[in-house]
Amino acid sequence: MNSSPSLLQRGLALWQRVTHALDLAQPAAALAARVYLAQAFFLAGLTKVRDWDTTILLFTEEYHVPLLPPEVAAIAGTTGELVLPVLLLLGLAGRFAALGLSVVNVVAVISLAEIAPAALQQHITWGVLLAALAIHGLGKWSLDCAWLHPRLDRARARGMALN
Repeated sequence: MNSSPSLLQRGLALWQRVTHALDLAQPAAALAARVYLAQAFFLAGLTKVRDWDTTILLFTEEYHVPLLPPEVAAIAGTTGELVLPVLLLLGLAGRFAALGLSVVNVVAVISLAEIAPAALQQHITWGVLLAALAIHGLGKWSLDCAWLHPRLDRARARGMALN
């Protein structure tokens, strides 16, 4: 009988090495997505703060945010664009930040009467990346993973011990 590995066994071994390498790359990929998204949203927030009068004018004339007066929409949107990217970048309350930025992203798209195809594609890309981070988490290189989750696990263990 031949003791050499079969083609199937060699293929499975190769696949195992590939998936292991992808697992090792996940934290770096998640961090890269976080940096890209944080920069895009934070810079948009800074632009709004730098010229607040124009921001209010845009929210009054061009951006039609449902259910909110223009001033409230401008403050809420700008605050979201300045605070949530910092949380996302640090990976602190990361899924909350990803979901919050998803709301900002969707509202930005629906508040414009017309949006250029390239801008729409950019919003779709941001939405897909934010959804991936919200669903899969922010990776090992995040404060959630390094700091928050161990504390929550200990608190849960103490709570279970009291029951």
